[in-house]
Amino acid sequence: MLDFRLQVFYTVARRLSFTKASAELFISQPAVTKHIRELETHFKTSLFERSGNKKISLTPAGQLLFEYAQQVGSLYNELDFDINLLSKQYAGTLRIGGSNTVAQYVIPRVLAAFHQKFKDVRINLVAGNTEQTEKALLNKEIELGIVEGIHRNSQLKYSVFVDDELVLVCNAANPLVKKQTIKPEDLKTLPFILREPGSGTLDVIAHALKPVDIELSDLKPEMQLGGTESIKSYLLHSNCFAFLSVQSIINELKTGALRIIDIKGLVIERPFYFIQPHGQLPALAELFIRFAQNYKE
Repeated sequence: MLDFRLQVFYTVARRLSFTKASAELFISQPAVTKHIRELETHFKTSLFERSGNKKISLTPAGQLLFEYAQQVGSLYNELDFDINLLSKQYAGTLRIGGSNTVAQYVIPRVLAAFHQKFKDVRINLVAGNTEQTEKALLNKEIELGIVEGIHRNSQLKYSVFVDDELVLVCNAANPLVKKQTIKPEDLKTLPFILREPGSGTLDVIAHALKPVDIELSDLKPEMQLGGTESIKSYLLHSNCFAFLSVQSIINELKTGALRIIDIKGLVIERPFYFIQPHGQLPALAELFIRFAQNYKE
């Protein structure tokens, strides 16, 4: 329903590329250029600065239009939902950002159940780490986020979704471990695979280790990897250790490929949070939160 010229502009402005916008919208690049020129003629101003190396950036007018286009898009989504709600039909598009663990292991089953009940609701799920998801929410690229980690952005509201536990994991055949339980100080002697900076999991680990007088800098990272699946695969082919969500290793525990090592006196629990800007939440996002919080397998 959104004016297509405005949608073309918004896509170009978000991607800062006519070529990428053309591919995303499934129209030709000349068509993209035509729509942008029509908008520039209508507003009697340039919307993009074009440099010699084919890079583009928003002019002050373009930045202003981009901000309004975000608001218009959100209003159209809410209008679509509210009109359908009058006839007791749920429809519209909801953009959700999920930190990697949530997007891979927690939310897909909820999405499947949600779709069964609300078949006319389209959900776009974008995965990234916690920092990326928070940024996408503040930039209005998504309406709702689900993340792990420590509350760290005062511009956002955090509400608990479900609880999770991080456990120390290694290859079942790892010769460095002779017993099922180790002492916290033993962590300093083990080779680790850690998540990348900006990861909510890394924040939680750092916070949990402080009471036992261990800093992240005390650990011996062999490598930093940006996703749980790559960490699990690395563990299966090495003698390293990693802290992973118990939700993410259920299959590997069943097959015996990975094992959990208990740490005496240390349990790392964390919640997954819904995150949203302060203020009124879009109606469709509220519907999804209510459904997810009441979801039972």
